[in-house]
Amino acid sequence: MTELNYALDTFYFLICGVLVMWMAAGFAMLEAGLVRSKNTAEILTKNVVLFAIACTMYLLVGYYLMYSSDAGGFLPNLGVLLGGEHGVDAVLAGGDDAPYYSARADFFFQVVFVATAMSIVSGAVAERMKLWAFLAFAVVMTAVIYPVEGYWTWGGGWLNELGYSDYAGSGIVHLAGAAAALAGVLVLGPRRGKYGKNGAIFAIPGANMPLATLGTFILWMGWFGFNGGSELKLSDVTSANHMAQVLVNTNAAAAGGVIAALVLAKLWFRKADLTMALNGAIAGLVAITADPLSPTAPVATLIGAIGGLLVVAAIVTLDKLRIDDPVGAISAHGVAGIWGVMVVPFSNGDASFGAQLIGVIGIFAWVFLASLAVWLILKAIMGIRVSEEEEYEGVDLAECGLEAYPEFTVGGNQ
Repeated sequence: MTELNYALDTFYFLICGVLVMWMAAGFAMLEAGLVRSKNTAEILTKNVVLFAIACTMYLLVGYYLMYSSDAGGFLPNLGVLLGGEHGVDAVLAGGDDAPYYSARADFFFQVVFVATAMSIVSGAVAERMKLWAFLAFAVVMTAVIYPVEGYWTWGGGWLNELGYSDYAGSGIVHLAGAAAALAGVLVLGPRRGKYGKNGAIFAIPGANMPLATLGTFILWMGWFGFNGGSELKLSDVTSANHMAQVLVNTNAAAAGGVIAALVLAKLWFRKADLTMALNGAIAGLVAITADPLSPTAPVATLIGAIGGLLVVAAIVTLDKLRIDDPVGAISAHGVAGIWGVMVVPFSNGDASFGAQLIGVIGIFAWVFLASLAVWLILKAIMGIRVSEEEEYEGVDLAECGLEAYPEFTVGGNQ
């Protein structure tokens, strides 16, 4: 049965990785729907290329940094590539130290998480950032910034030794992506016409709500692999039951996030705001990701619902602070990510509030400060923002030389 278990767990791990990879399409569609039509081709280009960069840089250096260092450390060992695959003898030896899935399956599952963290940055800096500056940042983020905090946590570093608990990455993936995005947005500045005098805030509607809705459903579906695969094993009764509970809770939290965000939007804005409902789903998913196993399904629904309330409040607050995030990524992944990490001890007795708080502070501080340094260096070397004229015409033409909807965007919608 050892070989069969190894094959089954490897297959399960790979399929969950495929589902997470499908989230790249979800981010692309969500962001393409929430930006103006004159910026659609460029944001699609960013999403495709950032995925390719993440896969390549994590293969070359990121995976080694994250998983090849001593337990309890702060600085990872330097190295390249993936290392060897598990041999038959090691698998058949049995015991606690025997691997139960392929090393290559582990890399594949991890690399799509890296791309997810980088995708969060894409939407927040949309419509005014230079394409090549963004791609240059993606190289550093996926090769170094993410793997370092990944080593601290999942790689066995100091936060792991401290007792930080983050089942599938509310903090490790989502808060990290939001911290990098926040640093970029602060250096970049808001879109032209977003804010006026005397605190005026002007809505800039997205071009394609059906596309944004499709993207959200794709992310919702992909999250079953994101959280379900993080159980890491399927081939025994306990693990199979755990995965089933994880998927039930993941779905419940997303549903709770949608309902809560929609109700709050109706009470606050007097309208059933679709964009808030979509962000409510994502916030619910992010919130439950830190521990989708321990809570009951009703508690998971409540965790997701509070995430949905927080994302609406956070989006409004960031706007009042004149922090321009076109898709609500910082709120949905950052604020809801912090909530998800901090709520873990309520249902998981092995987690502590102290360790969770230190984890949140450590991850945010490292990713934000490292990203801020990279953004400032890029700004000094090559500039990170397109010109006012290029922003007016749309970054599709300025950066990509084409329009996503040429029949309908003569001159771009302004």
